[in-house]
Amino acid sequence: MKKGLVVYKLYRALSYGFSPLVHLHLRWRRFLGLEHPLRWPERLGHPSQARRPGPLLWFHAVSLGEGMIAIPVIKHCIRRMPHLNVLMTVTTMSALEAIAENCCLAHAESFDTTYKDGAIFSPVDTPTSIHSFLEYWKPNAIVLMESELWPNLIMDASRNGITLALLNARMSEKSFKYWSGLVLLPLISLMLSKFSLIVPLSTEQGIRFQLLQAPPYIINFSGDLKYVIEDFGVNERGRRNIENLRIQLTQKQVWMASSIHRGEEEIILGVHFALMQQQPNIMTIIVPRHLQQGREIARVSFLSYILWKHVVVSAVISHRKNSHSMQSNTKLEKEGQNVLLRSQYEKFKPGTNIYVVDTLGELRQLYTLTPIAVIGGSLLPGLTGHNISEAAAAGCAVLTGCHVGHFSHMVLEMQRSNPLSVLQVSGKLELEKALLELFTDATLLDARRRASKEVFSSLSCCIVENLEECDCHMLHLFKSSDVNIYFGKSVCFRTSSLLAHTNNIRPPVGSYRFAGGFEFLLTRTTNLLLP
Repeated sequence: MKKGLVVYKLYRALSYGFSPLVHLHLRWRRFLGLEHPLRWPERLGHPSQARRPGPLLWFHAVSLGEGMIAIPVIKHCIRRMPHLNVLMTVTTMSALEAIAENCCLAHAESFDTTYKDGAIFSPVDTPTSIHSFLEYWKPNAIVLMESELWPNLIMDASRNGITLALLNARMSEKSFKYWSGLVLLPLISLMLSKFSLIVPLSTEQGIRFQLLQAPPYIINFSGDLKYVIEDFGVNERGRRNIENLRIQLTQKQVWMASSIHRGEEEIILGVHFALMQQQPNIMTIIVPRHLQQGREIARVSFLSYILWKHVVVSAVISHRKNSHSMQSNTKLEKEGQNVLLRSQYEKFKPGTNIYVVDTLGELRQLYTLTPIAVIGGSLLPGLTGHNISEAAAAGCAVLTGCHVGHFSHMVLEMQRSNPLSVLQVSGKLELEKALLELFTDATLLDARRRASKEVFSSLSCCIVENLEECDCHMLHLFKSSDVNIYFGKSVCFRTSSLLAHTNNIRPPVGSYRFAGGFEFLLTRTTNLLLP
């Protein structure tokens, strides 16, 4: 602990010294349009809303995906304590806009009666910003989602007696190696000791957190909460438009590429044009991961791709229609492609074959329109995948690339349950071949769609339903020479072999057990967090 405090004090001093540069950096990002023009001071801990009286529960997420994971927990807390104030912080403008514009958190019932915007921007991890934020909001408990481990935030919260929890906790292999170094291991050990509850999304993640010296008795497994993300809020206009889309697509062979990152659109459009040679009735729906990226592509240049003497121009356009989006649409049409933007809310023109979704908050509904979903963020090296459960829940045949990173456990779980549930492809040619097979073999397509939906239902039920009996002594710490990790009643891992490869790490002596189900997680979480 002493070493951890030394490293933390060094980090705190450095972060304090660099605070003016952080301020300038935020102003520069605001100038570039990467920060909110009016609300960017929230990143420095400056409030933009009044704090209402009563206990407050703070959920901190990075993006919309992490925010949606928190909704079931928020609902459970509100049911237990109807007058509880709930504050959510995010770091991306797209997440803030989606929460505010689509009211996706209205289902939680808390955001209607507490803070009108539903979310604000999270403070940067500098001493002054964190102090200002905590001093104003005075949260009773803080729930960090997935991998948001910030030293100043965690240590200041602990010093102020604020309960800390980490839900759907994950740590990538790269981050694990980073934190397990001789210098940073004492710091992460100190930080993790401040938590009252850590809920890893998989047994592998549970092992990593314990190897980083997280106390075994605070770790409780319930499954990946992404399996129980609730429906996204869509306004009435959007709902009607989805149904209109469904009618227009009835005569098309539809496939959707979702969460597409820069560079992946070349692969998707290349596959699209290859399929057009054999299946002229193809409709490709492209959903970019970042709308800011689409604006940049539209503003700076158009990507060209040569395939069978066709020039393919990439047009991933933002939801803010401007002259650039109209120019890109026109240029694609000149190349013989009829592209329609989602934000235009127009009917398909004759020959429309590319549909670019440049709006927020409709992905889950769009999955219901397509029999095939290709999950992006996985087709190029360096990417780490995206959530495949939403497409599986909608009954899509799910395809993804090999670079699934953070979601490798989800892909493996589904493939182990049924190999037909998820198909991984190594690149453009395999993706093209797989799509052609699905479009020409109705039996195979139906089998893959059925498999993905059934596997998703099975895995989500394991979380939502309390299939394992809750053992009241589940988190009891037993003396042991090794660390036994259980899932249900059967031993799943032993960490001795891992320790041989992590000479710098010695986990706390003891054991913990993964069991209980989703309902037990909610009960345990609310018992810890609610005053």
